[in-house]
Amino acid sequence: MTAWLATNLIAAALLPPLSLVILLAAGLVLHPRRPRLAMSLILLSTTALYALSTPWVGGLLQKSLEVSAPVSPADLKTAGAIVVLGGGRRIDSAEYGSDTLNGISLERLRYAAFLHRASGLPVLTTGGKPGGGTLAEGRIMQHVLHSEYGVPARWVEDASLTTWDNARLSAPLLKESGVRRIALVTHAWHLRRAAPQFEAQGLEVIPAGIQFASTRIDDLFDLLPTPAGLRDSTFALHEWLGILWYKLRSNF
Repeated sequence: MTAWLATNLIAAALLPPLSLVILLAAGLVLHPRRPRLAMSLILLSTTALYALSTPWVGGLLQKSLEVSAPVSPADLKTAGAIVVLGGGRRIDSAEYGSDTLNGISLERLRYAAFLHRASGLPVLTTGGKPGGGTLAEGRIMQHVLHSEYGVPARWVEDASLTTWDNARLSAPLLKESGVRRIALVTHAWHLRRAAPQFEAQGLEVIPAGIQFASTRIDDLFDLLPTPAGLRDSTFALHEWLGILWYKLRSNF
Protein backbone atom coordinates (compact mmCIF):
# COMPACT_ATOMS: atom_id res chain seq x y z
CA MET A 1 0.00 0.00 0.00
CA THR A 2 1.41 3.37 -1.01
CA ALA A 3 1.71 6.23 1.46
CA TRP A 4 -0.71 8.28 -0.68
CA LEU A 5 -3.34 5.52 -0.56
CA ALA A 6 -2.91 4.94 3.17
CA THR A 7 -3.21 8.67 3.91
CA ASN A 8 -6.37 8.98 1.85
CA LEU A 9 -7.97 5.90 3.42
CA ILE A 10 -7.37 7.37 6.89
CA ALA A 11 -8.77 10.71 5.76
CA ALA A 12 -11.87 9.03 4.35
CA ALA A 13 -12.50 7.33 7.69
CA LEU A 14 -12.20 10.63 9.55
CA LEU A 15 -14.41 12.66 7.21
CA PRO A 16 -18.10 12.55 6.39
CA PRO A 17 -19.96 10.63 5.22
CA LEU A 18 -17.87 7.55 6.18
CA SER A 19 -17.08 8.85 9.68
CA LEU A 20 -20.80 9.33 10.33
CA VAL A 21 -21.58 5.85 9.01
CA ILE A 22 -18.97 4.43 11.40
CA LEU A 23 -20.56 6.31 14.32
CA LEU A 24 -24.01 5.06 13.37
CA ALA A 25 -22.80 1.48 12.98
CA ALA A 26 -21.07 1.64 16.37
CA GLY A 27 -24.31 2.84 17.93
CA LEU A 28 -26.30 -0.01 16.40
CA VAL A 29 -23.73 -2.61 17.50
CA LEU A 30 -23.56 -1.27 21.06
CA HIS A 31 -27.33 -0.85 21.51
CA PRO A 32 -28.05 -4.25 23.12
CA ARG A 33 -25.32 -3.79 25.78
CA ARG A 34 -24.96 -0.01 26.18
CA PRO A 35 -28.27 1.51 25.08
CA ARG A 36 -27.61 5.03 26.43
CA LEU A 37 -24.19 5.28 24.79
CA ALA A 38 -25.60 3.76 21.62
CA MET A 39 -28.43 6.29 21.41
CA SER A 40 -25.93 9.11 21.97
CA LEU A 41 -23.83 7.89 19.03
CA ILE A 42 -26.88 7.48 16.81
CA LEU A 43 -28.16 10.96 17.72
CA LEU A 44 -24.71 12.48 17.16
CA SER A 45 -24.29 10.88 13.74
CA THR A 46 -27.75 11.84 12.49
CA THR A 47 -27.54 15.40 13.83
CA ALA A 48 -24.09 15.88 12.31
CA LEU A 49 -25.28 14.48 8.98
CA TYR A 50 -28.19 16.92 8.91
CA ALA A 51 -26.10 19.95 9.88
CA LEU A 52 -23.17 19.20 7.57
CA SER A 53 -25.55 18.63 4.65
CA THR A 54 -27.04 22.12 4.81
CA PRO A 55 -25.62 24.75 2.41
CA TRP A 56 -25.45 27.24 5.29
CA VAL A 57 -23.13 25.10 7.44
CA GLY A 58 -21.09 24.17 4.37
CA GLY A 59 -20.69 27.88 3.63
CA LEU A 60 -19.66 28.67 7.20
CA LEU A 61 -17.01 25.96 7.18
CA GLN A 62 -15.61 27.05 3.83
CA LYS A 63 -15.65 30.73 4.85
CA SER A 64 -13.51 29.82 7.87
CA LEU A 65 -10.75 28.77 5.45
CA GLU A 66 -10.68 31.89 3.29
CA VAL A 67 -7.56 34.03 3.66
CA SER A 68 -8.14 36.83 1.14
CA ALA A 69 -10.57 38.70 -1.05
CA PRO A 70 -10.61 38.07 -4.82
CA VAL A 71 -7.33 39.08 -6.45
CA SER A 72 -7.15 42.58 -7.95
CA PRO A 73 -5.48 43.78 -11.18
CA ALA A 74 -3.07 45.84 -9.07
CA ASP A 75 -1.94 42.69 -7.24
CA LEU A 76 -1.21 40.91 -10.51
CA LYS A 77 1.15 43.69 -11.61
CA THR A 78 3.62 42.63 -8.93
CA ALA A 79 3.55 38.91 -9.79
CA GLY A 80 5.97 37.07 -12.05
CA ALA A 81 3.81 34.05 -12.86
CA ILE A 82 0.45 32.38 -12.39
CA VAL A 83 0.54 28.95 -10.73
CA VAL A 84 -2.59 26.83 -11.06
CA LEU A 85 -3.00 23.77 -8.84
CA GLY A 86 -4.56 20.58 -10.16
CA GLY A 87 -7.68 19.47 -8.31
CA GLY A 88 -8.16 15.96 -9.63
CA ARG A 89 -8.77 13.88 -12.73
CA ARG A 90 -11.31 11.48 -14.16
CA ILE A 91 -9.23 8.41 -14.94
CA ASP A 92 -9.89 6.67 -18.27
CA SER A 93 -12.85 8.90 -19.14
CA ALA A 94 -15.16 7.02 -21.52
CA GLU A 95 -16.15 10.03 -23.63
CA TYR A 96 -12.58 11.31 -24.07
CA GLY A 97 -10.90 7.92 -24.30
CA SER A 98 -8.20 8.88 -21.79
CA ASP A 99 -7.64 10.63 -18.47
CA THR A 100 -9.18 14.09 -18.29
CA LEU A 101 -9.66 16.88 -15.75
CA ASN A 102 -12.48 16.81 -13.25
CA GLY A 103 -14.72 19.80 -12.59
CA ILE A 104 -12.57 21.20 -9.78
CA SER A 105 -9.46 21.31 -11.97
CA LEU A 106 -11.38 22.85 -14.86
CA GLU A 107 -12.72 25.64 -12.64
CA ARG A 108 -9.20 26.52 -11.54
CA LEU A 109 -7.85 26.30 -15.07
CA ARG A 110 -10.52 28.58 -16.48
CA TYR A 111 -9.67 31.25 -13.90
CA ALA A 112 -5.95 30.91 -14.62
CA ALA A 113 -6.68 31.54 -18.32
CA PHE A 114 -8.79 34.56 -17.35
CA LEU A 115 -5.99 36.00 -15.23
CA HIS A 116 -3.44 35.33 -17.97
CA ARG A 117 -5.51 37.31 -20.47
CA ALA A 118 -5.86 40.16 -17.98
CA SER A 119 -2.17 40.30 -17.05
CA GLY A 120 -0.10 38.55 -19.71
CA LEU A 121 1.68 36.58 -16.97
CA PRO A 122 3.13 33.17 -17.85
CA VAL A 123 1.40 30.09 -16.42
CA LEU A 124 2.69 27.07 -14.53
CA THR A 125 0.46 24.00 -14.22
CA THR A 126 1.14 21.51 -11.47
CA GLY A 127 -0.24 18.07 -10.69
CA GLY A 128 0.89 14.46 -11.00
CA LYS A 129 -0.93 11.15 -11.04
CA PRO A 130 -2.32 10.55 -7.54
CA GLY A 131 -4.39 7.39 -7.64
CA GLY A 132 -2.80 6.10 -10.85
CA GLY A 133 -3.90 6.71 -14.41
CA THR A 134 -1.93 7.48 -17.54
CA LEU A 135 -1.73 11.26 -17.85
CA ALA A 136 -0.56 13.67 -15.15
CA GLU A 137 -2.81 16.57 -14.15
CA GLY A 138 -0.13 19.08 -15.06
CA ARG A 139 0.13 17.70 -18.60
CA ILE A 140 -3.63 17.56 -19.10
CA MET A 141 -3.97 21.15 -17.88
CA GLN A 142 -1.21 22.21 -20.27
CA HIS A 143 -3.08 20.60 -23.17
CA VAL A 144 -6.47 22.04 -22.23
CA LEU A 145 -5.01 25.52 -21.73
CA HIS A 146 -3.48 25.48 -25.19
CA SER A 147 -6.17 23.67 -27.18
CA GLU A 148 -9.31 25.13 -25.57
CA TYR A 149 -8.21 28.52 -24.20
CA GLY A 150 -5.34 29.38 -26.54
CA VAL A 151 -3.01 29.93 -23.58
CA PRO A 152 0.43 28.29 -23.46
CA ALA A 153 1.81 26.91 -20.19
CA ARG A 154 5.44 27.96 -19.85
CA TRP A 155 6.17 25.43 -17.12
CA VAL A 156 4.65 22.05 -16.29
CA GLU A 157 5.18 20.13 -13.06
CA ASP A 158 3.84 16.59 -13.44
CA ALA A 159 5.16 14.50 -10.54
CA SER A 160 3.34 15.86 -7.47
CA LEU A 161 0.88 13.79 -5.45
CA THR A 162 -0.01 16.34 -2.74
CA THR A 163 -0.24 20.08 -2.21
CA TRP A 164 3.12 19.91 -0.45
CA ASP A 165 4.56 18.27 -3.57
CA ASN A 166 2.99 20.97 -5.77
CA ALA A 167 5.01 23.60 -3.94
CA ARG A 168 8.21 21.62 -3.47
CA LEU A 169 8.48 20.59 -7.13
CA SER A 170 7.19 23.80 -8.72
CA ALA A 171 9.43 26.25 -6.85
CA PRO A 172 12.69 25.22 -8.59
CA LEU A 173 11.10 25.65 -12.03
CA LEU A 174 10.02 29.18 -11.15
CA LYS A 175 13.23 30.21 -9.44
CA GLU A 176 15.32 29.07 -12.42
CA SER A 177 13.40 31.67 -14.47
CA GLY A 178 13.85 34.35 -11.84
CA VAL A 179 10.26 34.23 -10.55
CA ARG A 180 9.91 34.94 -6.83
CA ARG A 181 6.32 36.21 -6.57
CA ILE A 182 3.35 34.22 -7.86
CA ALA A 183 -0.42 34.44 -8.16
CA LEU A 184 -1.60 31.11 -6.78
CA VAL A 185 -4.83 29.89 -8.37
CA THR A 186 -6.94 27.39 -6.48
CA HIS A 187 -10.27 27.32 -4.67
CA ALA A 188 -10.62 29.88 -1.88
CA TRP A 189 -11.08 27.09 0.66
CA HIS A 190 -7.76 25.52 -0.39
CA LEU A 191 -5.55 28.60 -0.08
CA ARG A 192 -5.13 28.47 3.71
CA ARG A 193 -3.32 25.15 3.28
CA ALA A 194 -1.72 25.75 -0.13
CA ALA A 195 -0.24 29.25 0.23
CA PRO A 196 2.04 28.43 3.22
CA GLN A 197 3.51 25.47 1.32
CA PHE A 198 4.71 27.75 -1.48
CA GLU A 199 5.89 30.39 0.99
CA ALA A 200 7.95 27.71 2.75
CA GLN A 201 9.75 27.21 -0.57
CA GLY A 202 10.86 30.85 -0.61
CA LEU A 203 8.13 32.24 -2.88
CA GLU A 204 5.91 35.23 -2.22
CA VAL A 205 2.27 34.30 -2.75
CA ILE A 206 -0.63 36.42 -4.01
CA PRO A 207 -3.76 34.39 -3.23
CA ALA A 208 -5.96 34.10 -6.33
CA GLY A 209 -8.93 32.15 -5.06
CA ILE A 210 -12.15 31.12 -6.76
CA GLN A 211 -15.64 30.27 -5.46
CA PHE A 212 -15.78 32.34 -2.30
CA ALA A 213 -18.35 31.01 0.14
CA SER A 214 -21.60 32.61 1.23
CA THR A 215 -22.77 32.53 4.85
CA ARG A 216 -26.13 34.19 4.27
CA ILE A 217 -29.44 32.45 4.80
CA ASP A 218 -31.34 33.63 1.75
CA ASP A 219 -34.21 31.16 1.96
CA LEU A 220 -35.41 27.96 3.61
CA PHE A 221 -33.39 25.78 1.24
CA ASP A 222 -30.13 26.99 2.81
CA LEU A 223 -31.19 25.12 5.97
CA LEU A 224 -32.30 21.93 4.24
CA PRO A 225 -29.86 19.04 3.68
CA THR A 226 -28.56 18.70 0.13
CA PRO A 227 -25.79 16.68 -1.56
CA ALA A 228 -24.02 19.96 -2.44
CA GLY A 229 -24.10 21.05 1.21
CA LEU A 230 -22.47 17.82 2.37
CA ARG A 231 -19.88 18.12 -0.41
CA ASP A 232 -18.97 21.67 0.67
CA SER A 233 -18.69 20.66 4.33
CA THR A 234 -16.53 17.67 3.42
CA PHE A 235 -14.19 19.82 1.32
CA ALA A 236 -13.78 22.23 4.24
CA LEU A 237 -13.22 19.54 6.86
CA HIS A 238 -10.72 17.85 4.55
CA GLU A 239 -8.76 21.10 4.40
CA TRP A 240 -8.74 21.56 8.18
CA LEU A 241 -7.62 17.95 8.57
CA GLY A 242 -4.85 18.53 6.02
CA ILE A 243 -3.73 21.70 7.82
CA LEU A 244 -3.54 19.77 11.09
CA TRP A 245 -1.57 16.98 9.44
CA TYR A 246 0.94 19.41 7.92
CA LYS A 247 1.42 21.10 11.30
CA LEU A 248 1.98 17.75 13.02
CA ARG A 249 4.41 16.62 10.33
CA SER A 250 6.43 19.82 10.60
CA ASN A 251 7.04 19.09 14.29
CA PHE A 252 8.76 15.76 13.61
